[in-house]
Amino acid sequence: MLKSLGTTTNEHLDCFYCCKNQELERIMIEVKKLNVSTLYLNKDQSHKGRCILAYDKHATEIFQLDDQELQFFMKDVSNAAQTLHEVFQPDKINYAIYGDLVSHLHVHLVPKYAGSLEWGEAFVNSPLNKKLLDQASYQEILEIIQKNLHH
Repeated sequence: MLKSLGTTTNEHLDCFYCCKNQELERIMIEVKKLNVSTLYLNKDQSHKGRCILAYDKHATEIFQLDDQELQFFMKDVSNAAQTLHEVFQPDKINYAIYGDLVSHLHVHLVPKYAGSLEWGEAFVNSPLNKKLLDQASYQEILEIIQKNLHH
Protein backbone atom coordinates (compact mmCIF):
# COMPACT_ATOMS: atom_id res chain seq x y z
CA MET A 1 0.00 0.00 0.00
CA LEU A 2 1.36 3.43 -0.92
CA LYS A 3 2.04 5.82 1.90
CA SER A 4 0.69 9.36 1.70
CA LEU A 5 1.83 10.81 -1.60
CA GLY A 6 1.56 14.48 -0.78
CA THR A 7 0.28 15.33 -4.28
CA THR A 8 -2.86 17.17 -5.23
CA THR A 9 -5.50 15.74 -7.52
CA ASN A 10 -4.54 18.27 -10.20
CA GLU A 11 -0.91 17.10 -10.18
CA HIS A 12 -2.07 13.53 -10.65
CA LEU A 13 -4.44 14.48 -13.49
CA ASP A 14 -1.70 16.44 -15.24
CA CYS A 15 0.83 13.60 -14.95
CA PHE A 16 1.61 12.27 -18.42
CA TYR A 17 2.78 8.94 -16.98
CA CYS A 18 -0.67 8.49 -15.44
CA CYS A 19 -2.67 9.93 -18.34
CA LYS A 20 -0.48 8.38 -21.07
CA ASN A 21 -1.15 11.45 -23.18
CA GLN A 22 0.40 12.92 -26.33
CA GLU A 23 3.25 14.50 -24.37
CA LEU A 24 4.33 11.03 -23.24
CA GLU A 25 4.06 9.68 -26.79
CA ARG A 26 6.06 12.64 -28.09
CA ILE A 27 9.13 11.74 -26.05
CA MET A 28 8.97 7.97 -25.49
CA ILE A 29 7.57 4.65 -26.68
CA GLU A 30 6.22 1.96 -24.37
CA VAL A 31 8.41 -1.14 -24.40
CA LYS A 32 6.74 -3.38 -21.83
CA LYS A 33 4.94 -3.47 -18.49
CA LEU A 34 7.02 -5.07 -15.76
CA ASN A 35 6.07 -6.06 -12.18
CA VAL A 36 5.21 -2.62 -10.81
CA SER A 37 6.46 -0.31 -13.54
CA THR A 38 6.51 0.31 -17.27
CA LEU A 39 9.63 0.47 -19.40
CA TYR A 40 9.76 3.13 -22.12
CA LEU A 41 12.27 3.74 -24.88
CA ASN A 42 13.30 7.38 -24.94
CA LYS A 43 12.95 8.72 -28.49
CA ASP A 44 16.22 10.61 -28.00
CA GLN A 45 18.77 7.90 -28.70
CA SER A 46 21.89 10.05 -28.26
CA HIS A 47 22.84 7.23 -25.89
CA LYS A 48 21.88 4.03 -27.69
CA GLY A 49 19.35 2.08 -25.63
CA ARG A 50 18.31 4.96 -23.37
CA CYS A 51 15.12 4.06 -21.52
CA ILE A 52 12.91 5.32 -18.73
CA LEU A 53 11.26 3.09 -16.15
CA ALA A 54 8.13 4.65 -14.62
CA TYR A 55 6.42 3.36 -11.50
CA ASP A 56 2.85 2.32 -12.37
CA LYS A 57 1.14 4.10 -9.45
CA HIS A 58 1.45 7.82 -8.99
CA ALA A 59 4.20 8.44 -6.46
CA THR A 60 6.57 11.38 -6.37
CA GLU A 61 9.34 10.07 -4.13
CA ILE A 62 11.01 6.68 -3.75
CA PHE A 63 10.54 6.80 0.04
CA GLN A 64 6.77 6.80 -0.47
CA LEU A 65 6.87 3.14 -1.50
CA ASP A 66 6.45 0.52 1.19
CA ASP A 67 9.15 -2.14 1.53
CA GLN A 68 7.50 -4.61 -0.86
CA GLU A 69 6.76 -1.98 -3.52
CA LEU A 70 10.32 -0.68 -3.25
CA GLN A 71 11.70 -4.20 -3.60
CA PHE A 72 9.60 -4.86 -6.72
CA PHE A 73 10.44 -1.47 -8.23
CA MET A 74 14.18 -1.89 -7.69
CA LYS A 75 13.94 -5.42 -9.15
CA ASP A 76 12.31 -3.88 -12.25
CA VAL A 77 15.14 -1.32 -12.45
CA SER A 78 17.72 -4.09 -12.14
CA ASN A 79 16.04 -6.32 -14.72
CA ALA A 80 15.70 -3.49 -17.25
CA ALA A 81 19.30 -2.38 -16.70
CA GLN A 82 20.61 -5.94 -17.04
CA THR A 83 18.74 -6.33 -20.32
CA LEU A 84 20.09 -3.03 -21.67
CA HIS A 85 23.59 -4.06 -20.62
CA GLU A 86 23.33 -7.44 -22.37
CA VAL A 87 21.72 -6.04 -25.53
CA PHE A 88 23.76 -2.85 -26.06
CA GLN A 89 26.95 -3.74 -24.15
CA PRO A 90 27.65 -0.28 -22.72
CA ASP A 91 30.66 0.33 -20.51
CA LYS A 92 28.33 1.70 -17.80
CA ILE A 93 24.67 2.43 -17.24
CA ASN A 94 23.82 5.73 -15.58
CA TYR A 95 20.74 5.81 -13.36
CA ALA A 96 18.97 9.08 -12.65
CA ILE A 97 15.88 10.00 -10.67
CA TYR A 98 14.91 13.64 -11.14
CA GLY A 99 11.35 14.87 -10.88
CA ASP A 100 11.60 18.65 -10.69
CA LEU A 101 9.38 19.08 -13.74
CA VAL A 102 7.82 15.61 -14.03
CA SER A 103 7.11 14.58 -10.46
CA HIS A 104 5.98 11.00 -11.18
CA LEU A 105 8.53 8.48 -9.85
CA HIS A 106 10.67 7.32 -12.77
CA VAL A 107 14.29 6.28 -13.40
CA HIS A 108 16.35 7.20 -16.44
CA LEU A 109 18.47 4.23 -17.60
CA VAL A 110 21.22 5.64 -19.82
CA PRO A 111 23.81 3.32 -21.38
CA LYS A 112 27.17 5.09 -21.61
CA TYR A 113 30.08 4.13 -23.84
CA ALA A 114 33.77 4.92 -23.15
CA GLY A 115 35.03 7.61 -25.49
CA SER A 116 31.50 8.53 -26.61
CA LEU A 117 29.10 11.34 -25.82
CA GLU A 118 29.33 12.58 -22.22
CA TRP A 119 31.58 9.74 -21.04
CA GLY A 120 32.87 10.69 -17.61
CA GLU A 121 30.14 13.29 -17.15
CA ALA A 122 26.51 13.32 -16.18
CA PHE A 123 24.26 12.86 -19.21
CA VAL A 124 22.20 15.80 -20.39
CA ASN A 125 18.55 14.95 -19.83
CA SER A 126 17.15 17.26 -22.52
CA PRO A 127 19.89 17.97 -25.05
CA LEU A 128 19.35 20.65 -27.69
CA ASN A 129 20.35 18.23 -30.44
CA LYS A 130 18.44 15.01 -29.96
CA LYS A 131 19.20 11.89 -31.97
CA LEU A 132 15.80 10.88 -33.33
CA LEU A 133 15.38 7.72 -35.38
CA ASP A 134 13.00 6.54 -38.06
CA GLN A 135 10.11 4.28 -37.08
CA ALA A 136 11.83 1.11 -38.34
CA SER A 137 14.89 1.80 -36.15
CA TYR A 138 12.74 2.36 -33.06
CA GLN A 139 10.85 -0.85 -33.81
CA GLU A 140 14.11 -2.79 -34.11
CA ILE A 141 15.30 -1.51 -30.72
CA LEU A 142 11.91 -2.21 -29.12
CA GLU A 143 11.86 -5.78 -30.39
CA ILE A 144 15.39 -6.60 -29.23
CA ILE A 145 14.69 -5.22 -25.75
CA GLN A 146 11.33 -7.02 -25.52
CA LYS A 147 12.86 -10.30 -26.70
CA ASN A 148 15.68 -10.15 -24.15
CA LEU A 149 13.89 -8.54 -21.20
CA HIS A 150 14.30 -10.50 -17.99
CA HIS A 151 11.16 -11.41 -16.06
